[in-house]
Amino acid sequence: MEKSRINVTKSSMPTFEEYCEEIKPLWESRWLSNRGAESVKFEEELKKYLGVEEVYCFANGHVALEVAIDGLKLQGEVITTAYTHISTTHSIVRNGLTPVFVDVKEDNYTIDPDLIEKAITDKTVAIVATHVYGFMCDVERIEEIAKKYNLYVIYDAAHAFGVTYKGIGAGNFGDISMFSTHATKVFHTIEGGVVTYKTKDDEKFLPMREIVNFGFRGHEEVCHIGTNARMNEFEAAMGVCNLRHIDEEISKRKAIAERYYERLDGVKGIKIPKPDKHTKWNYAYFPVIFDGYKLNRNEIQEKLGKDNIYARKYFFPITNKVECYKEQYGSVDLPVSSRVADTVLTLPMYADMTIEDVDRVCDGILND
Repeated sequence: MEKSRINVTKSSMPTFEEYCEEIKPLWESRWLSNRGAESVKFEEELKKYLGVEEVYCFANGHVALEVAIDGLKLQGEVITTAYTHISTTHSIVRNGLTPVFVDVKEDNYTIDPDLIEKAITDKTVAIVATHVYGFMCDVERIEEIAKKYNLYVIYDAAHAFGVTYKGIGAGNFGDISMFSTHATKVFHTIEGGVVTYKTKDDEKFLPMREIVNFGFRGHEEVCHIGTNARMNEFEAAMGVCNLRHIDEEISKRKAIAERYYERLDGVKGIKIPKPDKHTKWNYAYFPVIFDGYKLNRNEIQEKLGKDNIYARKYFFPITNKVECYKEQYGSVDLPVSSRVADTVLTLPMYADMTIEDVDRVCDGILND
C-alpha cells in the first residue's frame, strides 16, 4: 500500500466554524472587496502583532512588492540578490529598474553587505534585499550603507512574518518591508501580501496606496498608472482568524525543527543553517545543504519522492540564470549563491506535521 503523501508545506487553517463566524457579516454588508470592515480590522490587528506603524494589504506578495517599488518612482540601478524567489527580481525589472546582483553570505544566504557597498555607483538608487528562510539580513550594516549613500532600502520579507531581531519586528527595518501571506507561508490569507512602512503621512508612500486601486485618488481623480492589487474581504477574514493562532502554529513548527536537528544535525555532509542568536525565528522553512554527503541533493530529492515525500529545491535556479534573464545577467559571478542553489533542499515543514512524519523524512535521507 502506498504511504501517505508528505508535502513540503501544508496550510494552517482555523476551524471551519471560526472562519464561518468571521465571514457572517459579509452576507449582510455585501462589501466583499475594496477595503471593507474585515480589511480595516485585519490591518489594525497586523499593526499590533508586527509592532509596526503602518501596514497596507494587497492581493498577493508579488504585486505588493512591485507596487511598493513603483510608488517610490525610482530610476536607475538596484543592488539585489539572485538567491531569492523570481518575484523579487521581476518586481525590480517590471519597474524599469536595472538589477545589480551581488552574492550572499555563507552563514545564512542573505545578501552580503560588503559586496553591496562595492557595487554602488552614481546610478544606484536602492537596495532590495531578501530575508531568506526567515533568516534576517544584516539590517544594521545595510542601514549604515543606505544612509551613507542616500539609498532606499526595501526588504522582501516574504519569509519573515513574525520574525524579530533584537526584539524588533522584521517590518520595522528599511523604508518598506513586504510580507507574503500566500497559502504556503507560516501565516496566510489564502492569497495576499502585506507592506509595512513608517507612517502614512509621509508623502512618498501615498502613491503606493493609490496605485493599488487603479491609481485613483478619491472617486474621480486618477493620478497614477495603477493596477488592481487589493486584498478581498474573505482573505482578510482568513487573516484575522489565522492571526489568533499564529504563535501556537509557530510553536508547533519549532517542535518539528527540533526533531530534524536531533536526527540530522552533525551528520557528515549535511549542513543545516540556523538563525543568529539575536533572531527570534518563525521556522518558515527547513533548508538543508547536501555537500559531501553520500548522496547529492538531486538524488536525495528523488529518493524521498519515491517514498511519497516531496521536498523542494528552494531557491533553484538563482534568478540571474533563469531563461528570461540569463542572456543579460547570467555571466555575473555569484559563487556562494550558485553553490547553495545546487546543494539546498527544503524539507517538509508545517504545523500539522507529526514527529512520525519527520522521522520518515529523516529515515529516507539517512537509511541506505
